[in-house]
Amino acid sequence: MLLLNWKAAALSWACGALAVPTAEWGSKAPIATVKNGTYAGIHSTEYNQDFFLGIPFAQPPVGNLRFRAPQSLTSSWKGIKPATSYSAACVGYGSDDWPYPKLSEDCLYLNVIRPSGYEKQKLPIAFWIHGGGLTEGSGIDQRYNLSFIVERSVKIGKPIIGVSTNYRLDMWGFITGEEVIQTGNANIGFRDQRLALYWVQENIEAFGGDPRKVTIWGESAGALSVGMHLTAFGGRDDRIFRGGIMESGNPVYYGSLGHWDKMAFTNATNALGCGFASDKLQCLREIPFATLNAWINGTGSSISWQPIIDGDFIQGYTSLQLAKGKFVHVPIISGANSDEGSAFGPIGINSTQDFVDSLENNPSPATLPAASVTSVLSAYPATITYGAVPTTLPPSFVPPAPYGASWRRSAAYYGDVVMIAHRRLTCETWAANCVPAFCYRFNTVPHNISAIVGATHFQEVAFVFNNKNGVGYPPVAVDPFEGEPQAYFDLSDMMSAAWVSFVHDGVPATWWPEYEAGGKGQNYVFDANVTGLGYSEADKWRAAGIALINSWNADVYLR
Repeated sequence: MLLLNWKAAALSWACGALAVPTAEWGSKAPIATVKNGTYAGIHSTEYNQDFFLGIPFAQPPVGNLRFRAPQSLTSSWKGIKPATSYSAACVGYGSDDWPYPKLSEDCLYLNVIRPSGYEKQKLPIAFWIHGGGLTEGSGIDQRYNLSFIVERSVKIGKPIIGVSTNYRLDMWGFITGEEVIQTGNANIGFRDQRLALYWVQENIEAFGGDPRKVTIWGESAGALSVGMHLTAFGGRDDRIFRGGIMESGNPVYYGSLGHWDKMAFTNATNALGCGFASDKLQCLREIPFATLNAWINGTGSSISWQPIIDGDFIQGYTSLQLAKGKFVHVPIISGANSDEGSAFGPIGINSTQDFVDSLENNPSPATLPAASVTSVLSAYPATITYGAVPTTLPPSFVPPAPYGASWRRSAAYYGDVVMIAHRRLTCETWAANCVPAFCYRFNTVPHNISAIVGATHFQEVAFVFNNKNGVGYPPVAVDPFEGEPQAYFDLSDMMSAAWVSFVHDGVPATWWPEYEAGGKGQNYVFDANVTGLGYSEADKWRAAGIALINSWNADVYLR
């Protein structure tokens, strides 16, 4: 992505605009001729990179294309079009969107970032899919600035091209309902990503990329997205990627693909005046954008829109698919952070009864019946360590208010049930099918994150992207590296090089063990506070609890 000075970027965001450099036109501008025509991008002399920004990969999903699977581009042009500025972000609802006030339905665009001087070669591709719970975020978020990892790839002699994409979010991308399923318009946010991947197959050679060497890569909902592509269409291999990287997300959804709100579509259409329309989807398409957006962000915000089994893109419970080996058999990196549960579990857990109440009444990710609650209490005793062992806090530590004396127990369970158990299941599945998997645990607490919260969700992102200047974090968040020791910067170099090597070679590093089947699997633990910045560990901690969660594979509760 476009490289920005973070202080200048923060100032421009505060003024309501995203700073972009002036385009270098004429003989200085990088040129790429794709199937539909020719683009001119921007050349960065400082980083010796070429940026092609805001390239459409689908027809604008507006008007009659709203709430419809993405449609391929059908027009072409003569001459040269500029690809020198970001598109709008897709409409989303959350803090990830706050620095980027330009949100639009017309948002199906991607960005290509390449190192200069390799135009006539065929470089591997890192295809980034952002997270944000499928409700917020974008490919223009500067925390996901691809310039740094592309620069890192050149420095270690393994140059790659980075691609980032937008996709539709919330109701715009994950509207549910029988009419939606029957018309083939479910899971359209994932279908947006899929069409962007096909665009890469058809056009990336124009930028010096190799369409046979694409690695899909994401974090959180982006990692879930990678998992959905690995299992899409019953695990069909369409030869559009050769590897996958999943950071805190997996092919098994952290919610329930089958138990979605069957009344959501009815309630929405009734509230929006489409309840008696013969074609309710078409009626929704004809509502003015401002009206629909205001309703989704206001009265309709209580409705949860999500991925669902549609018999097509998602053909069944993906946990059962994995058990049958029905996934794209390509190498993966799959990992999670030690303390995921501090982001996903409830607070105010002061007693065993509080924990029980949360299990029986918390709909996220699922409420449990009494018999399962008893099993959880046994597998997650009051004496459990909080994070994946070794923890950064002693077992005797009692979390203060507002967390609660039993919060460590609760957080261990919620981290496992949302992220960590499915990560172990994924790694074991790949190994059992003799497909390379490289699995990890991130155990470093960045700047301004308390020891109680620990190595929580999202904190590995800056390290992997080699974003050592904290670009994109101010003004919403704090630079993860500010004031930290050199080991933190060295860990970022180590992790980003491993990710680059996986994209380039299919193997991250000689020091990272491939996951083994038969209970012999190992993770690599990334920890800036130990000698060597990490170590291998047997993937057996919290075995009883994780085994219990992964026994719920027949959609008893979650799948």
